[in-house]
Amino acid sequence: MFTDTHTHVFHPKITEKAINQLHSHYGIHPQGTGVLDDLLARADRAGIARVVVHTAATDPSQVIPANNWAIDMERQSKRVTAFGTLHPDHQEPEKELGRLRKAGIKGLKFHPDFQGFFLDDPKFYKLMEIIGDEFTLMIHVGDTLPPEKNPSCPLKMANLRRAFPGPRLIAAHLGGFSHWQYAIEHLAGLDVYFDTSSSLSFIDDDTLRQLIAKHPSDRLLFGSDYPLFDPADEVALVERRIVPLGLKLEELLTAGTKLFPERLVV
Repeated sequence: MFTDTHTHVFHPKITEKAINQLHSHYGIHPQGTGVLDDLLARADRAGIARVVVHTAATDPSQVIPANNWAIDMERQSKRVTAFGTLHPDHQEPEKELGRLRKAGIKGLKFHPDFQGFFLDDPKFYKLMEIIGDEFTLMIHVGDTLPPEKNPSCPLKMANLRRAFPGPRLIAAHLGGFSHWQYAIEHLAGLDVYFDTSSSLSFIDDDTLRQLIAKHPSDRLLFGSDYPLFDPADEVALVERRIVPLGLKLEELLTAGTKLFPERLVV
């Protein structure tokens, strides 16, 4: 079965606000409405059976509500695997991790740029020590600022991998949105998963070729970044841009299923 490992779905009370914020921040008009039914309908049209849904608490007070939403997502559909979230300034991370563990949540999403911390912040490293090795971490990497000024970047992600060799790490956006040259230099080839989300419409052919050549094919996951992009459009981009580089479409689309078998049984 095919899996989309990078999607977002919002609570109905904040959907319109979230969509407007995405439009304002990225200058991209989202293709989806941000509600679960729309995501699953678009996944159906793309031939995708399973979706991994992410949320990130932009301040400590949002940790518990965001995780309540993640837990609810999994209850709504067996097709959904939801990641929880934490924040370096949350006062009771152990307690919240215990709640997520009890609910069966297997992953955590971090977006340093939106959450307001640097990926190499000692507070985040302390949080990583508390998290341990049992959760899979999806981490936003890269953006428009240069690496030294950007909260996340491929070098910071590589250093995080070396400091914490145990947990499974996913570097979103092919290792770093708009930082792909740095991903080739610092991150490609390490034991880190990359996903294809918000990348294939922006990365140039030569950089993509170098990145795919240097990074293990079994560490590449399909992600659409719905609602910014439509899963079917992103599958078509994978087929047009990545498959000619020697990767098999079916293997890429099933890679996420292999990562989350416990939560993705339908």
